[in-house]
Amino acid sequence: MTQKGLRAMIKNFILNKTVIPNLSKGLDVYALRQKAIAGNIANVQTPGYRRKEVKFEEELQSALNKKLTGARTHKNHLPIGRKRLEEIQPRIQEDPSTELKSGINNVDIDQEIVDQVKNEIKFLFGSLLERKNFSFLRASIKGRFDQ
Repeated sequence: MTQKGLRAMIKNFILNKTVIPNLSKGLDVYALRQKAIAGNIANVQTPGYRRKEVKFEEELQSALNKKLTGARTHKNHLPIGRKRLEEIQPRIQEDPSTELKSGINNVDIDQEIVDQVKNEIKFLFGSLLERKNFSFLRASIKGRFDQ
């Protein structure tokens, strides 16, 4: 078996059976959100700039609340029931509010700083959880559980 084939097998049989893909998805969302917040902060003095925000949690919650289940047997079939996690993608959208919070645009620097700190805490917690999961996976492969 080739190295590439072995990696694919490990990914499909081991990693996809853990929470690691979900944690990685969360870290991707937090990284994208950090970029949006940084852009908002950088443009706080730009006249007419519209603040950007990342939408993900709402779509995730909506997908989790769906009760109808079904299986797609072909990629061209219409999806039935819940979306799989890999199908839910974060998206950046402009804040539609017309209130000029800074007098120049709709960016509130105080709120952006708060959002940045909250996002950083979530990212750090997610990366800690992912590191712990990899540690447990490594320990189970080696047959040691002294972690």
